[in-house]
Amino acid sequence: MSLPVVKAASYILVHTPDMILHYGTTCSTEHDANPNSELLKKAPEHFRSFEEVVKYAPNQAYIGNILPDEMLNLPKPWYGNLMQDATAEGKMGQIVSQEEFILNIKISDAFDLVMLEKSFLEEHKARIVDNKLYSEKELAKLKEGFDLSDIEKKVQEGAEPLHSNHKLVGCVKAAHEKDKNLTSHIMVENLVVKASGIIALKNLIHKNNIPAESIEYVIECSEEACGDMNQRGGGNFAKSICEIAGTVSATGSDLRGFCAAPTHALINAAALVKSGVYKSVAIVAGGATAKLGMNARDHVNKGLPILEDCLGGFAVLVTENDGISPVLRTDVVGRHTVGTGSSPQAVMESLITKPLDAAGLKITDIDKYSVEMQNPEITEPAGAGDVPLANFKMIAALGAKRGDIEKTAMNSFIAKHGMPGFAPTQGHIPSGVPFVGAAREMMIDGKIERAMIVGKGSLFLGRMTNQFDGVSIVMEKNNGSTEQAQAVSKDEIKGMVADAMKEFATFLLSGK
Repeated sequence: MSLPVVKAASYILVHTPDMILHYGTTCSTEHDANPNSELLKKAPEHFRSFEEVVKYAPNQAYIGNILPDEMLNLPKPWYGNLMQDATAEGKMGQIVSQEEFILNIKISDAFDLVMLEKSFLEEHKARIVDNKLYSEKELAKLKEGFDLSDIEKKVQEGAEPLHSNHKLVGCVKAAHEKDKNLTSHIMVENLVVKASGIIALKNLIHKNNIPAESIEYVIECSEEACGDMNQRGGGNFAKSICEIAGTVSATGSDLRGFCAAPTHALINAAALVKSGVYKSVAIVAGGATAKLGMNARDHVNKGLPILEDCLGGFAVLVTENDGISPVLRTDVVGRHTVGTGSSPQAVMESLITKPLDAAGLKITDIDKYSVEMQNPEITEPAGAGDVPLANFKMIAALGAKRGDIEKTAMNSFIAKHGMPGFAPTQGHIPSGVPFVGAAREMMIDGKIERAMIVGKGSLFLGRMTNQFDGVSIVMEKNNGSTEQAQAVSKDEIKGMVADAMKEFATFLLSGK
């Protein structure tokens, strides 16, 4: 068996301010209850420009242009002290404009549900052509566009609008007249997941020179569900993303687990590669429109820009050992079991200390912990506090309780083994995986030896159980060997079989 390694990672953000009002749950439910509310009137005044989004330090960390710890050296608040030399193109991904993304939604449309206005299409088509992520065949799906009057008519009939700069530029039609699972609203949500997932996977392939046909399996791990009235949530986002991303040799499936799903997917990918079932497995997730502007009310009331204005996406490629890329330690996996309980200490012990104990490691043997990496500038104004810091404090407290560190060293432990939150609050997106790419870079550069990727999820949101959920896995610097030290080689297996057969033959000849 070959050790599974993190071969590459990509991270993308999509600036979608107009979708905050129409598809973010906070503003859309407000519109249903009180369409003339002050929140809806004031919200557009708090939208950021694309340039401001690009220059925002947490976003630069997310797409890999700076390491998370570098944010500590930048003046706060980050939204008021922008990085003037920042670019939309990142080491590990990119930040996509709303206009370009709307064209991506059309390219992702397999059933002609998306209508785009002619002039809008012509004005912004060059951007997506220059991006060079799409083939001529894929670009041909943009077609000619429609008159605005045709789009307005469809919206009046129930299609969901697509806006840019507060102007109607397109719409998404329902996929079925009677099926509640194929309404125009659900089709918007699902096309957004698909389109942002495609951008993430294409970035993974192009930025890392990965032959698209070398990927054998794709696990999609976002929070949406696609299906019709007979199998709501049956899937399959994974194969629909593969189709456009050009991974023609891949099959795949969807994995769901609320916020913990990406780490579940990472562990599954590692297991598939280690077992030899597949040599190359990608995990992919697109963004969630419902999470846009979740804390918009608090941001507006406190005079902040609405910072939840970006969809998030990512892709991670797990392959057989190349002797260079960090190893995923499938023997150091934490899991929140049914019997664990939901107290914060019980959760952290199941995810952190139990797997480390089993591997003979101390809490201090992990150089960096990646937990729920939400950007605190988003959550603190809403009263949710600094989520990553709260997690790091709990890990430090466990370390002090066990004697791995002194109580007086807890703050220095947090500074060394933690990091500032930098991920968008997109549910599944912040949970552990945003640091995988940076951890890979730091391990290859010799800056750290190990990182623990921790995913946690709130299963009670589905009203099926009150349970919590979580899993974790350790990434480790590659020692340069392409063979697994504890594994038995093929030649050794042959020898063992031959010896066993000789012993069996001797037993038969002995007549005993």
